[in-house]
Amino acid sequence: MELTEKKTGGREVYHGRIVNVQMDDVLLPGGKTSKREVVEHPGGVVILPLDEQMRVITVTQYRYAIGRTMTELPAGKLEPGERADPAAAALRELREETGATPGSFVPLGVLHSSPGIFTETLYLYLARDLTFDAPAPDEDELLVIERVPFDVLVQRIMDGAITDAKTVAAVLKTKVRLHL
Repeated sequence: MELTEKKTGGREVYHGRIVNVQMDDVLLPGGKTSKREVVEHPGGVVILPLDEQMRVITVTQYRYAIGRTMTELPAGKLEPGERADPAAAALRELREETGATPGSFVPLGVLHSSPGIFTETLYLYLARDLTFDAPAPDEDELLVIERVPFDVLVQRIMDGAITDAKTVAAVLKTKVRLHL
């Protein structure tokens, strides 16, 4: 069965600093037409830094869009030119947010956070054998850095205390990958 929708037209309804919003006209299989709102995002990276004592380096920050603080893994958006090498972007974000540099850096796959509306592709990584320098977050990033035992982080996810989708996915992928 053919499921592909074909774009027949559209217009940009918003052009922002991070995202753009398109209103597209599409032709559906079977000949009907519809509209699709698409939020274009450059993509991002998510890193699970795991130290030698099986603690995860997390960051807690205020998330304006939902009006509360969130505990998350270090992450960030891809800057222009970084789409070809998201691992380099992940290493940059890890150093900026936590000061960590990994000796071992393993891809955990990709995640599409909300493919019904959002073009964002997130690249997930596991960082181990960490060495540390001072963090250097962006000027508008206020972060609280913590080391959380891996099992405690999993429990917080299962209890609903941590709800950030990219963090949930990376933690659970790591749990399966490392058989924890």
